[in-house]
Amino acid sequence: MKPWRSPLAWTFAASLVLLLGVGGWLLTDPATSRSDALKTGGLAGGAIVALYALWLNDRRRRVEERRQDIERQRHELESQRAEQDRERVADERFAKAVELLGHAADQVRVGALHALAGLARNRPSYTQTVLDVLCSYLRRPFSFVRDNDSPDPKEDPEGERELTVRLTAQRLVTDLLPGRDDEGPAYDLDLTGATLEYFDLSGKLVGGLLLRYASLRSSTNFSGCRFKGRVYLTAAGAERGRLLGYFRCRGAIFESHAWFSGTSFAEDADFTQTTFAGKTTFKDAKFAKAADFTDVIVSTEIDLRRTRFEGQTDLRFASLPESVSLYNTRVLSEKDVQLPAGWAREELRDGEERIVAER
Repeated sequence: MKPWRSPLAWTFAASLVLLLGVGGWLLTDPATSRSDALKTGGLAGGAIVALYALWLNDRRRRVEERRQDIERQRHELESQRAEQDRERVADERFAKAVELLGHAADQVRVGALHALAGLARNRPSYTQTVLDVLCSYLRRPFSFVRDNDSPDPKEDPEGERELTVRLTAQRLVTDLLPGRDDEGPAYDLDLTGATLEYFDLSGKLVGGLLLRYASLRSSTNFSGCRFKGRVYLTAAGAERGRLLGYFRCRGAIFESHAWFSGTSFAEDADFTQTTFAGKTTFKDAKFAKAADFTDVIVSTEIDLRRTRFEGQTDLRFASLPESVSLYNTRVLSEKDVQLPAGWAREELRDGEERIVAER
């Protein structure tokens, strides 16, 4: 730009013209002194300079805003690229870990499980997917049984190693679940047909839980757990619907359906102070030993049709709904059975009794 075309040159020219014009015009007035005419002309010229300064500052501000906007867009683009890179790395880690779950070496499989859990902790959006993969691993066929009737564990080292891997998977599933009172998503677990040992969800928040036809060995602990979705333990057990080991479910909360139909409890089952807020059924369930339902709250309906209690039984619920199904609900006459008000025992043959509602 040529100097005579610059805004600064025009500003000074206009200021000088106003100074001379206004000053000269005022000097033609006899009542105005020379000093006053110069002051007024100087103010007029200075106003032009001030307006130019304001315009210049506004231009600088707009340039700075555009620069900041371009810088912000650049940072956003860099952040998007970094996020895409992290997503790509996470996807690669996930795919590699899943691939290693099929490795022959048990230590490699354990490492893959920990890699998946670490990915879920660093990238919460992967948590449900990682839980699905861990549950899928636990659904793999597994026939090794460590009990008094099995051979020496040393005779089946591969079974022992696989059991160690599976226990690691169970622990990681539990670790990834939020606490019972935590605010956040409730994750679903699909363990249909899974083989589990010492399965412990105590004090955790769970969405839906599928344990249909699952093999539950040693002990199972749901105490203090809160289930926000539907829970199905239909025919859960290792052999023909048998739950091998103790079943602890003290103070748990089932906010939706709770299905225990067709399940046999081989050891003590403890439901003390548990809340069933949704439809609940123990239809065709069998309790081979003690069953404790003390202070249990049932809000909607409970189905006990053809339920069989063969051990010491305490059915003194804290509250019961109007809809209770008791058709052919049986207990043994020689066992100690505690019933809620309004229920009675009716003697049958072969030392059995059935529970009926008093009229």
